Amino acid sequence: MRKFLASLAMLGLALAPAAAQSIGGTYTVAGTNFDGSKYGGEATITLTSDTTCTIHWETGGSSSDGICMRNDDAFSAGYVMGKEIGLVVYKVEKDGSLHGLWTIAGQNGNGTPK
Repeated sequence: MRKFLASLAMLGLALAPAAAQSIGGTYTVAGTNFDGSKYGGEATITLTSDTTCTIHWETGGSSSDGICMRNDDAFSAGYVMGKEIGLVVYKVEKDGSLHGLWTIAGQNGNGTPK
C-alpha cells in the first residue's frame, strides 16, 4: 500500500511517494478538514489510459468518486461527495509526491496539503 497524505475537506491527496511513471494504486490517506479536524482513510486510483484515471476515496466515514488526469508533472481530479463538487490540482514532484491546492464549489478559499 502506498502512502497518501492529504488536506481536503473530507478528502484529498498528496501522494508520497508514487512511482514517477504510474500514479495508479491504493494509498493511505491522512488529512485535515476546513475546520482543522483530522481524518484518515484510503484512496484508490485506477488508470483508465496513459493520462486519465478514476479515483475513489474512503475518508472520515465518507466515500467519494471522481475522475483524474495526469499531464507531465500536473495531476488533477474532480470529485463528487454527496451534493458537494470539488477539484484538486497538484504538481507531481520528482519523488512522486503531490503538492498543490484543492477547493469545493460554493465555498470560499482553497486548501493545501499539510
